Amino acid sequence: MTSSEPAKDAALLRSFGRRRGRKLSPRQEQLLQELMPRLRVDLSAPAPSNSIDLFSAPVTEVWLEIGFGGAEHLLWQAQNRADVGIIGAEPFEEGVVKALHGIEQSRLANVRLYDDDARPLIDWLQPASIAKAFVLFPDPWPKKRHAKRRLVSRRLLSGLKRVLKPGGELRLGTDIASYAREMLLALRQEGGFTWCATTAADWRQRPADWPQTRYEAKAHREGRAPTYLILKRD
Repeated sequence: MTSSEPAKDAALLRSFGRRRGRKLSPRQEQLLQELMPRLRVDLSAPAPSNSIDLFSAPVTEVWLEIGFGGAEHLLWQAQNRADVGIIGAEPFEEGVVKALHGIEQSRLANVRLYDDDARPLIDWLQPASIAKAFVLFPDPWPKKRHAKRRLVSRRLLSGLKRVLKPGGELRLGTDIASYAREMLLALRQEGGFTWCATTAADWRQRPADWPQTRYEAKAHREGRAPTYLILKRD
């Protein structure tokens, strides 16, 4: 392995915690059984040459959100950008049912979901098939012995660099200072991205088209200052 290659063994490490929390209600179970199969991205089928073909709605480009949590950001973007198809990846069952509920309530036709580790999904997608990608407040794995499980690494960035279109945008968010430093270091080592910040406000203030998630709100309540990183694919 050369110094320019990401460590392949990172692919074997689980980057998320539990898959299930509290018991689902009958309605949530129904959404999982009936709606989720219609929205799930099927990795057993070949990836379409044009990612807009994943959607029944007439979309002009496709975005990807990795680890959408409670789906606040995912649903906001889908509601405000009907011309964009959004693929959301989230392994936590409760987050998935929140997304399904919002999709049903708002009758959204521009969302597809993947309820597992996002990395196989990224590997499945065609090169230069995604216009914008989001990794917002991923699990920080705060204990030192667990830090190697942090999702944003060279392995992930290499995959995102492959699937993002030239000029495509990558947004990263975290409220953990050490994680922000690791993100920037991994970006520098991987290459292929340009950080768009020109002033400190560019990483300290959330843009208007970046809605707050519950994890960010929790960070503010607990006195942690989030970092917002916006990058362009070279």
